[in-house]
Amino acid sequence: MRIMVTGGAGFIGSAVCRHLVGERGDAVLNFDKLTYAANLASLAPIDASPLYRFQQGDVTDAAALAAAFEAFEPQAVIHMAAETHVDRSIDSARPFIEANILGVFTLLETTRAYLAGRPALARDFRLLCLSTDEVFGSLGPEGLFDETSPYRPSSPYSASKAAGDHLARAWAGTYGLPVILANTSNNYGPCQFPEKLIPLMILNGLEGRPLPVYGQGDQVRDWLYVEDHARALALILARGEAGETYLVGGHGERTNLQVVEAVCDLLDAAAPRPGQPPRRELISYVADRPGHDLRYAIDASKIERALGWRAATSFEDGLARTVRWYLDREDWWRPLRERYAGQRLGRAAE
Repeated sequence: MRIMVTGGAGFIGSAVCRHLVGERGDAVLNFDKLTYAANLASLAPIDASPLYRFQQGDVTDAAALAAAFEAFEPQAVIHMAAETHVDRSIDSARPFIEANILGVFTLLETTRAYLAGRPALARDFRLLCLSTDEVFGSLGPEGLFDETSPYRPSSPYSASKAAGDHLARAWAGTYGLPVILANTSNNYGPCQFPEKLIPLMILNGLEGRPLPVYGQGDQVRDWLYVEDHARALALILARGEAGETYLVGGHGERTNLQVVEAVCDLLDAAAPRPGQPPRRELISYVADRPGHDLRYAIDASKIERALGWRAATSFEDGLARTVRWYLDREDWWRPLRERYAGQRLGRAAE
């Protein structure tokens, strides 16, 4: 199958490209703007494959997007190009509005024009749009998000993703576009830009720097290993029904503090610091960011029941593999670390 992946140089996107090309044997066009969080080094395992090609481009650029469609003639699209970091959306919302709303609109219109003259292709074509559980807002201490949960976004990031979801559904309903939505929980694993919690804690812990935790660290997230997520998206693309939404979660609920403490313990075991205190003593509590949702958790029973997918990696195993990867791949993260030192963004105005 010829699959166009937008945002394929990002964290989740690169995992999806590696899975599609390296494990499934699909032909992939990676269409990526190469923003600060993108890294072509993440595609090194497939870069030489004749099945893989890369094109730098912005999903808000209608002409460039249309040209990529015409040249590659995709049979499916996985849309992952997005601004994703909540802290940065609080600091500056405009890039999120442009990428996550205007980008979705441009892609929907480009796909509609592309399929208009190709009725045979349109019958089996799928446009899979990746979204987040953050569009649903904050859960209480009980319950799970499912495909019927109402939208209650709390941050500029989640509001922009919610708007993109609504656009995708509207274009499916109005124009008959074969859209599928996938809302996912927090991903972690190799090749994640070190502004996100787990890689930030790993690298700060390696360097003996403070480990900043928002509030009391009692925010709960459902953690999903990125390679399990890549399998899920490939399966949804192959067997999911147009017009449906699938929630993808890892059954890995942990508080942020529990995650940071687990990273500390793994680092102490794998990279000991003789004569230094345990890394848990590096944990520091900082002012919480505004609008910080307390708990997310996903009911993934629909995708498990309908498509036979289930997360294969426990949080303990996935975190150990992630820590080991960062220990072994300084060549990947050191250039990023030199231009992003791990400062926290998204604080309330003084």
